[in-house]
Amino acid sequence: MSTPSPAPRRVDVAVIGGGVVGSAIARRLAGADLGVALVEARADVGDGTSKANTAILHTGFDASPGTLESRLVAQGYHLLGDYAAATGIPVERTGALLVAWTEEELAALPGLREKAERNGYDACELVDADAVYARVPDLGPGALGGLTVPGESIICTWSTTIALATDAVARGAAVLLEHRVESVETVAPDAQAPDGATLLRTSGGDVLATWVVNAAGLHADTIDALFGHDRFTVTPRRGELFVFDKLARPLAPLIVLPVPSSLGKGVLVSPTVYGNVMLGPTAEDLDDKTATGTSEAGFAFLRGKGERILPALFDEEVTATYAGLRAAVPGGDYLVERDDERRYVLVGGIRSTGLTSSLALAEHVAGLLADGGVDVRERDDLPAPPRIPNIGEAGLRPYADAAAIAADPAYGRVVCFCERVTAGEVRDAFASPLPPRDLDGLRRRTRLMNGRCQGFYCGAEAAAALETCGASLADARPTEGTDR
Repeated sequence: MSTPSPAPRRVDVAVIGGGVVGSAIARRLAGADLGVALVEARADVGDGTSKANTAILHTGFDASPGTLESRLVAQGYHLLGDYAAATGIPVERTGALLVAWTEEELAALPGLREKAERNGYDACELVDADAVYARVPDLGPGALGGLTVPGESIICTWSTTIALATDAVARGAAVLLEHRVESVETVAPDAQAPDGATLLRTSGGDVLATWVVNAAGLHADTIDALFGHDRFTVTPRRGELFVFDKLARPLAPLIVLPVPSSLGKGVLVSPTVYGNVMLGPTAEDLDDKTATGTSEAGFAFLRGKGERILPALFDEEVTATYAGLRAAVPGGDYLVERDDERRYVLVGGIRSTGLTSSLALAEHVAGLLADGGVDVRERDDLPAPPRIPNIGEAGLRPYADAAAIAADPAYGRVVCFCERVTAGEVRDAFASPLPPRDLDGLRRRTRLMNGRCQGFYCGAEAAAALETCGASLADARPTEGTDR
C-alpha cells in the first residue's frame, strides 16, 4: 500500500529564488498579514549569483536615466545603507574613481557626469591626471583624468542576503531550502483561494500559493516559461575575479572603475570589506548556467588589465579566484511585470545592481501586488531587524572585543588564524535561524577558510563543526541571552 503524498504547504505568496532580491521580497511581504514561503533550489540562501557579486553599494550614477533600474538603484542605495546600519551589515564608504586611459575615454567623462546628474546624483567631479594619482598613487602610468563618485561604497553581499532572509523568518516567512521548482499547475478555486491558486511541484515538496513571485535569477526565464510565457532568455555572463592578500589593501584606498562599455562596467579594482583587494570581473557570455569554473583565458585577461591599472598588485599574493554568473537579458532594464490572470509577478533581468536595489525592488513588487488586490500593508508588531555578526574588517571583530571575550571565552579562541575567526562565531552560525548546511555556507557566515591558507589549517575543524552542527566545539558554550 503506497504512502499518500503529504498535503502541500499553503501560502499567500511563494517567492521563488533565495538570492538577495528574493530574500528582500520575502522579507517585505512577510511584514504584511500574509503567509510567505521563500522557495530556493539550493541548500542555502545567497548561494547563486548573489554570492559572487562585486559587492559594491552603487549610487546609480551611471544607470540609464529614466529606466526602472535607475530609479530603484537610487532608492535602494539609501534603503540598503540604512538597513545595513540597523543590522550590522559591513559597509565602507570608500568612494570611487573612474579612470580614463585614452583620449576617447577622457572625452566620455563629461557625459558620464551629466548622466549622473540626470539620475539625481550631482556629487561627481571631473579631475585631472595629477588629482587621479593623488587619490591612487600606485595607479599604473598613463592615466589622463578621472571622474570621482564619492558615494560609491563596498558592502558584504553575503551578510546582506543572510540578514534579509533571517529577517523574513523572524517576520513569519518559511524558508524552504532544496526546493527546486520542477513544474507548475493551476488549481481550481476553493474556500481558501476563491480565485484559484498555483501548485508548485518542487524537489522538496509541494507548495500551494495564491500568488507567485519569480525572482529566480539565472533561471527566471525557465520559471517564466512554466507560467506560459516566452518573452526573454537569460544568458549566463561569467565574471572571473582575482582576490589579493590583505597586504595589498593600501594599494586600493578606493574603488577604481573603468569607463563603462556596452558589456557592463568592465574590469575594476576594489577593496573589500574583508580587507582584501579584488580585481575583475571578466564578461563572457555562455550557454551553461552552471559554468562557474575559472579559466586560463580569464586569468590572462585579468592579469593584462590589472598590470595596466595597478601593476603593484602583482607583487602581492593572489589568495583566491572565483567566477560568478550574471543574468544577462536583452534590453537595458529590469523585467518586472505582473500577470493578473495567473497571479504571478516576474522579477527578471536583475544584473549586479540587484544587490543595491534589492530593498527598493521589494517595495516595487509589493506595490504591484497591492495594485493586483493584495493587502501588503505592514503590520504594527514587526520585530526589530536582526543584528548580523560582523565579518568586516572596519568594525570590531570578536577576537579583538575584550568585553565579548570576558563574557564568553569562546570569542577568544581563534580557530582560523588567517581570518581570525573564533570558535564562538562558528558556534553561533549553527545556532542561528538559518544555519549553514555546507562548508561554503559556513564560510559565508564567518569567513572561516577564506584566508591565505584557504582552509589548510582550519579545514579539519570546519568539517568537524559542520558534521556535528557545531557540537565539536564543546568548550564553546553560548552565553545566555547573547544576540551574537
